[in-house]
Amino acid sequence: MGDQLRIACGVFGAINFQKQSIFPYIYWGLRAQNHRGHQSHGFLTYSRGKFHVHRKLDLVPKIKTNAIQEWFGRLPGHIGIGNVRYTTSGKTDEKSLIKGTQPVTASKNGLKLAVSFNGNVVNTFQLKKEIGKEFPGFSYECDADLVCHKLQIELTKSKDIASAVKTCMQEIEGAFSVAGITEDGKFFAFKDPYGIRPLCAGHSKDYSTYAFSSETVGLDINSFERDFEMEPGELVTVARDGFQREKLVNHRCKAFCAFEFAYFARPDSRFDEKYVYEIREEFGRNLVRENPDIVKDADIILSLPETGNDGALGVHEESGLKWERASRRHRYVTERAFILLNRERYSTIDKKINILEPKVKGKRVIVTDDSIVRGDTTKAIVKKLRKMGVKKVYLFITFPRIIGPCFYGIDMATYGQLIGSKHSCEEITEIISADAVCYQSIDGFIKATGFRRDQLCLACITGKYPTPLAQKIADEMKIRFLKGYEETRRLYEMVEPVGKT
Repeated sequence: MGDQLRIACGVFGAINFQKQSIFPYIYWGLRAQNHRGHQSHGFLTYSRGKFHVHRKLDLVPKIKTNAIQEWFGRLPGHIGIGNVRYTTSGKTDEKSLIKGTQPVTASKNGLKLAVSFNGNVVNTFQLKKEIGKEFPGFSYECDADLVCHKLQIELTKSKDIASAVKTCMQEIEGAFSVAGITEDGKFFAFKDPYGIRPLCAGHSKDYSTYAFSSETVGLDINSFERDFEMEPGELVTVARDGFQREKLVNHRCKAFCAFEFAYFARPDSRFDEKYVYEIREEFGRNLVRENPDIVKDADIILSLPETGNDGALGVHEESGLKWERASRRHRYVTERAFILLNRERYSTIDKKINILEPKVKGKRVIVTDDSIVRGDTTKAIVKKLRKMGVKKVYLFITFPRIIGPCFYGIDMATYGQLIGSKHSCEEITEIISADAVCYQSIDGFIKATGFRRDQLCLACITGKYPTPLAQKIADEMKIRFLKGYEETRRLYEMVEPVGKT
């Protein structure tokens, strides 16, 4: 369950060369990716040199039949971008969340630009100072603001999208997958030089419409064919004859986020040539191979729905144990733990997950889950199972032990909130009152993805970050944390960059 983890955003953008309304494609592309961001959503369309914008908090709404024409009128145009967002940067009060809703726009010397962004910027302080000089009174609400305004500055200088994007790739540190529109109707997308966050491209079967999407499910729901996953450091523009690809910055290796495979991506999304659910099933098989003694002692498998289900199937297939489908998510209970009072914190498990006591009582149970971050949710699940009379609780965790914060778009940005940063596997087992906590090995995880080690960002499980400032902050803050320093904010949002300890 990822202990209620959040990722930054989901991106979708499309252009139709028959000049038909693009809004339906953007709408459904975001609906398919709403799992990537529940806090807010936004649509932006382009028509006759103007941007038309709708931004709101909460999930992408259902549109009633009698309101469809109103939406078409509000968002005209044949080019559009959209975004669903969670907050991993900026302030989290309601006013700031509304201001930070994407897509975002920037305007300078009469030139306008709009972008939809997924990722996280590390060198925020440097960029805020630079942007403040060009945009007096610049208000930073989210990292998309930084990327959009930096790109606008460079476009004003060069008037060339490739040159402007290349400078951004070289001077912005962090993860950024971006889809954008210029005021003259150029439609483009680009990835950071490490390709940390996903972004793929596809087209309609009649080749009238071309699109960018964080995940392939955004293409699938529109009946588009997937063409390719964008490469690190690549700029892609779109013309009537299709995608124009240009590699602007080369690095020795890419660093695709490993956590996409374990938790964030929808099971029916595809990265390269593998579907995510197939990879998660292999995670389960790996855990059986790596823990044969525990498998011999277990009676049944129980999964924590829904991200643990694919791993549970793999455990079942490899071990022969029965996968008891005795845990179900209350589908329409979507509230997260933070809305509850402190005394109600554990009751969120009962509100969100129903476990059938007669099916697990007296059994030795392997529980499959995707990850342990803070440990609170896992501890509550174990406590619930103990109350039901479960004889033994063995946890099979598909993502290796998380030991360090993320700087690239996952909301786990301090050492203090990570149970694995200060406790061994054995200590975690004791803290959450399980009989064993079995993490998948890093080597097993990598092999199952089909990627090489030097193609993945494994920073949160190895402590080795792909970008230099992130590595510096992580190393210095770890020393402070071990000395008892209290982390009051996300590490990359400290008042000043980390200095000497």
